[in-house]
Amino acid sequence: MIRVGIDLLWLRPGKVGGTESYIRNLLDGFLKYSDDEFKFYLFLSKNNKYTFAKYFNNEKFYEVTCNINNEKVLNRIVWENFNLDRYAKSKKIDVMFIPVYSKPFLTSKKIKYVTVIHDLQALHYPEYFSNKYVMWMKISWLNALYTSDKIVTISNFVKNDLISKFNLKSKDQKKIEVIYIPISNLDEFEDFEVLSKRYSIESKKYFYTISSLLPHKNTKVLLYIMKEIKNKYKYLPQKLLISGISTKGKKELNKLIKNLDLKENIIFTGYISNMERNSLYKNSFIFLFPSIFEGFGAPPVEAIELGVPTITTKKASLYEVTQGKAYYVDDPYSVEQWIDQILVVKNTNLKLKQHFSEYELTTVTRRYLDLFRLITM
Repeated sequence: MIRVGIDLLWLRPGKVGGTESYIRNLLDGFLKYSDDEFKFYLFLSKNNKYTFAKYFNNEKFYEVTCNINNEKVLNRIVWENFNLDRYAKSKKIDVMFIPVYSKPFLTSKKIKYVTVIHDLQALHYPEYFSNKYVMWMKISWLNALYTSDKIVTISNFVKNDLISKFNLKSKDQKKIEVIYIPISNLDEFEDFEVLSKRYSIESKKYFYTISSLLPHKNTKVLLYIMKEIKNKYKYLPQKLLISGISTKGKKELNKLIKNLDLKENIIFTGYISNMERNSLYKNSFIFLFPSIFEGFGAPPVEAIELGVPTITTKKASLYEVTQGKAYYVDDPYSVEQWIDQILVVKNTNLKLKQHFSEYELTTVTRRYLDLFRLITM
């Protein structure tokens, strides 16, 4: 019997973007594909435990509600560091799985720790954060790197970034495992007629993107593209839908939308369900993903899986994870290159609905289960 503890104290429903989708998909994988060899203990906060209720109808899953409300991040970090390992020992946990960077500093050698590092955003874009936060992230990553039994990165790009940024020696590199994120929940769809009325759109007559609106997502270039299309390409779709969690970047984008006279052309949906997202993917003319920094970058992979023509960049992990199955711009900031690729897609007999076997839920789940099994041997 292998008892796996999973730290979910960090998860604030609807507020942590792609990491939430990643862990919920993976939990579904553990539910469906693990055998009686494994028991899973979900370490939850008082304010997020209700979102995991479905798992506790299964005898493989156990609820461990911790005495913490995670809305205040600092309180959660302090609680984790002083209490999580103690709680884990009380449940006789064999492997503690930390799906984000925040492995506690105070841990027992009796429990094996597996920590996931999704990207090193704070090192690439320190301007997004306070100096204290950047320093904290560096310390947290170093703690995870040198005290975890295994490190999981979600792409080779992130692995190589870790090695480069922290000048890791060979013995430390060996503890890093690349396990891609699972792509799942693409088989259910919201009624598009409902969405059509909600957002005033028609099938195949809008562009679509998913973005947190932070500067590295490069959403701004899409506004300039839409301005060019509005002025010169009346036969192309005149609307762009943007889904995702809004951040401080939205104020600047709204100002640019006003200056470019695009108020009727740009629609923000905010955070949406998987079913709604899938329907918006499926009915879009082209999915555009202009990001210049991703640890993985699930949206273009999801769009390609659903048979949607997809244009993205070759930056960071994006070419690696899309495996050459998208259309690409060499210069992410060039409106001309984006327009050229849009016209190529429009005029090409497309081979759609390509598949990525490496990201299947069964494949990814078994990689994790094998890893948990390996480090307890």
